[in-house]
Amino acid sequence: MTFPDITSDLRQRMPELRGRLAANVSLADITWFRAGGPAQILFTPADEADLAYFLKHKPEDLPAFAIGLGSNLLVRDGGVQGVVIRLGRGFAEIKVEPGHLLRAGTAVPDVKVARAAAEAGIAGLAFYRGIPGSIGGALRMNAGAHGSETKDVLKEARAVDPEGNIHVLSLADMGFTYRHSAVPVDWIFTEALYEGTAGDPAEILRAMDEVADYREQHQPIKERTGGSTFKNPPGASAWKLIDEAGCRGFRVGGAHVSEKHCNFLINDQGGTGEDIERLGETVRARVKAKAGITLEWEIIRLGLPREGRPVGEALAETVGS
Repeated sequence: MTFPDITSDLRQRMPELRGRLAANVSLADITWFRAGGPAQILFTPADEADLAYFLKHKPEDLPAFAIGLGSNLLVRDGGVQGVVIRLGRGFAEIKVEPGHLLRAGTAVPDVKVARAAAEAGIAGLAFYRGIPGSIGGALRMNAGAHGSETKDVLKEARAVDPEGNIHVLSLADMGFTYRHSAVPVDWIFTEALYEGTAGDPAEILRAMDEVADYREQHQPIKERTGGSTFKNPPGASAWKLIDEAGCRGFRVGGAHVSEKHCNFLINDQGGTGEDIERLGETVRARVKAKAGITLEWEIIRLGLPREGRPVGEALAETVGS
């Protein structure tokens, strides 16, 4: 699918814009699943001020969506109408500050923050070694692993709202709960300030190695996957429910449920966005039929289906088929 190219119109409307605008950019090339259609416009802002300028001056009826490294993102095959905002170099700085503080732009990969904290002797962020993606996504979903969550170390964050206003948010303002932030979904995070404790760099690096070893042993980290697919329901494990529903290894088209970890979907045979979403929805239907529990997607699904094709629960294959 190809969308109308509106880059010239946007440039005329925003003469002071410094970031890059590109039309009909394949999102399959920049998401970990390697599936899905194009972005009508991909905008890479130069910095926070450039992002704020764009949001303030863009047409009100032009939708905008922010993405990070594409590690937990499923793009549908029809692509994304409107503007996809991808933060780049202008949001990739890390600064160590007095008082065991670390400031990071939201384009920084989580693992890089863990490493920088370790080198600075700041304890408390080693768990980020086990989380794929960037800091923006970690803020959005209160990312966590190995008994720690973003809420345990975050001091404050910066974000830009849809009108281009810049906000400084305290930990309380974030409204963190399990894999969720109460900050409006159309606010774009630009920076995080973390507060750790004093630690020995060698010990922190050893802890990070343990996290990395665990991931390699228990998760399909070398596959085309979107990471953890479904949130753990209260008092239960998503992977156990999926396994008990007989979905380990289950395949739809070019995608299948990981044999190594049932809460991961793998695109191993050129699966489409629809293949992957259908696989996930069928898993949800089978878990619902078996255990009476409705799994909630942790992976973000974005965009339009191909013309005339269903999305969401309508994709689920008949239980037992």
